[in-house]
Amino acid sequence: MEKFIPVNMSNRHIHVTKEHLEILFGEGHELTNIKDLSQPGQYACDEKVDIVGPKSTLKGVRILGPVRPDTQVEISMFDARTMGVEGMVRPSGKIQGTPGCTIVGPKGKVELKEGVIVAARHIHLHTSDSERFGLKDRDVVKVRIGDERALVLENVMVRVHPTYAMDMHIDIEEANAAGIQNGALGEIIR
Repeated sequence: MEKFIPVNMSNRHIHVTKEHLEILFGEGHELTNIKDLSQPGQYACDEKVDIVGPKSTLKGVRILGPVRPDTQVEISMFDARTMGVEGMVRPSGKIQGTPGCTIVGPKGKVELKEGVIVAARHIHLHTSDSERFGLKDRDVVKVRIGDERALVLENVMVRVHPTYAMDMHIDIEEANAAGIQNGALGEIIR
């Protein structure tokens, strides 16, 4: 049974709706792809915004494309403390009851009532990979990553979909603590 997966870190970023994109950058604005990401169809954009919290502002936060059904700001626990918002760990898309913020772009600003999260660590698996690993959507596993400063990360949610590429996402704080770089291998522990 296979048990190793590639691990990549995720830095602070934002996903936006089409409506919010046009408020922030102007009517008819389209996202500019500057780099494809590990998941098919996902990309880093040239567009950046400032995220304003009660205590401070995160400047130059990159938008990831394509546009989404909900605007969602993904930050680290340190970012949450710095901004003065509660760092709520959530799976992507689960924004109900999370803190809000102000998003400032070159053409306007959006007052977000909710949508600031610390993304839960997770594994993306294609359906064929899930069969090889013996895992199904929404399973929760442990993953050991790193060498000299290895960490065992608990509560790692498995996400399975026919469009996903095999990849684990952790935030930059976890990656730095384990001393790992993008492309490291994680070992699934049962």
